[in-house]
Amino acid sequence: MNDYMIRGTAAGGEIRVFAAYTKATVEEARERHGLSPVATAALGRLMTGALMMGSMMKNDSDVLTLQIHADGPINGLTVTANARGEVKGYVGNPEVMLPPKNGKLDVGGAVGIGLLSVVKDLGLKEPYSGQTILVSSEIGDDLTYYFANSEQVPSSVGLGVLMNKDNTVRHAGGFIIQLMPFASEETISTLEANIGKMNSVTQYLDEGMTPVELAQQVLGELELVVQGEMPVKFYCDCNKEKVAAAVASIAREDIEEMIAENEDIEVKCHFCNTAYTYTPEDLQGILDYSDKEA
Repeated sequence: MNDYMIRGTAAGGEIRVFAAYTKATVEEARERHGLSPVATAALGRLMTGALMMGSMMKNDSDVLTLQIHADGPINGLTVTANARGEVKGYVGNPEVMLPPKNGKLDVGGAVGIGLLSVVKDLGLKEPYSGQTILVSSEIGDDLTYYFANSEQVPSSVGLGVLMNKDNTVRHAGGFIIQLMPFASEETISTLEANIGKMNSVTQYLDEGMTPVELAQQVLGELELVVQGEMPVKFYCDCNKEKVAAAVASIAREDIEEMIAENEDIEVKCHFCNTAYTYTPEDLQGILDYSDKEA
């Protein structure tokens, strides 16, 4: 199954529905960053959530950033997504290892206690920014809490990443279900009862469920009306010029010292781990450009 995402409604528009399958997307992140299994699960969940949240934005140029600042050994996570189904992200400590908890990867233990920040750059003067505490550090619960507290939208977020024994990604995906303000008590009760009977997202994915089938599983007797489908992928728009801007932020004396050593330097993009090489001539050009702009 290729990676893709669906959006839809149920109960006559009383419910908004998003569901995604993201195996290849998460596997690419694992490969690019050399992620441990628990780091793959944590980043994969956040990336999957970000993809669905990104699809809620209206314009192709809109950008969503999710950041987790916490005290766990993974040392934080950062993910960026857009409305076109593209996502990228990284963790502070890609090699974090923890023993399993209740037979599962201990994502909550790796993430730790802290805060979730959500920033939406919608092309306005100031980006929208919201912040909530991590309630479980399992990612899905934390996004559910964010929606309820920062956006006042009752939601249920389910996310999962299942690993193979060789530590590659077996399945990844998730759903976001949101109640509209005009949702009836009957619709709310039906949905709550069905969510209460749900198994894990990874179990349904391992049974071969598609995003449509996963969403319908959550909705139960409430019929899903699919309104759109979109391919999703890991994508980073970095290039040598953009990374050079980061190099330019280094203290001038440090760049001059690198030039004096007369050796090439290698700089990697945080988001995709692509390496860019800068010669002493490149570094001098960065300094000259900075002087011109000053």
